[in-house]
Amino acid sequence: MAGFAVMVNTVMGSALSASTGGLPTPGVSLPTREELETSSGIVAGLWSASNMFGVVTLSLWAFFTAQDYSSGLIRFLVASEPNRIRLLAGKAITLAGFTALAVTVAVIANIVAAPAIGGSGISTAAWGQDLPAVLGKAWINLYLSQLVWGALGLVIAVISRTAMTAVSLGVGYVLTVESIVRMIDGAPVNQLLGTTLGAIAKGGTEAVSYQTAATLGLGYGLIGFIIAGLIFVRRDVTD
Repeated sequence: MAGFAVMVNTVMGSALSASTGGLPTPGVSLPTREELETSSGIVAGLWSASNMFGVVTLSLWAFFTAQDYSSGLIRFLVASEPNRIRLLAGKAITLAGFTALAVTVAVIANIVAAPAIGGSGISTAAWGQDLPAVLGKAWINLYLSQLVWGALGLVIAVISRTAMTAVSLGVGYVLTVESIVRMIDGAPVNQLLGTTLGAIAKGGTEAVSYQTAATLGLGYGLIGFIIAGLIFVRRDVTD
């Protein structure tokens, strides 16, 4: 995540030197010059690349979940903790803690890399206004969006028992499926997973309010955990 944060800030600085608006990129929604010049412009790199962060989070959750199956550890875990729902919840809580650490590192890396934007002629005079509140809100919003991405990775890993499938589906969805759907007239783009989670990370957009995005995100996460729980409880792990 930290690497993406640095990369996106560098790209924004270079791209906006020659452009007055955002430059849409698969998985990344670059901000406009006006957005960068607000007090929250310092954290624009976080919500701009939130879906790419999401792919990383999905991959990590999927890997650590699927690893239990590929290594055979799942048999010992189930034997030591017969309550599979508690076992799955423990895995999710552990991964959520790791995700919180990763988001914190990404926020720090973003702050360090943000000055790269100033070299493009962007006014950074407003960046110091209410800085603790801006950073705190950015952390919470990004973290919430990453939890849903992680839940998706966990669900796919529980279903497929392979991290490769989960990662392939996640990357393919963000870079291919949503990009194609956005090109279709009348398509419900505001309800897409990437759009919803991107809106959460940004704190709401003109098209999707924060409340709507949070509600949809919570729904996606709950449905995912219910599916994962049902499969995990009923599946035979001895094969």
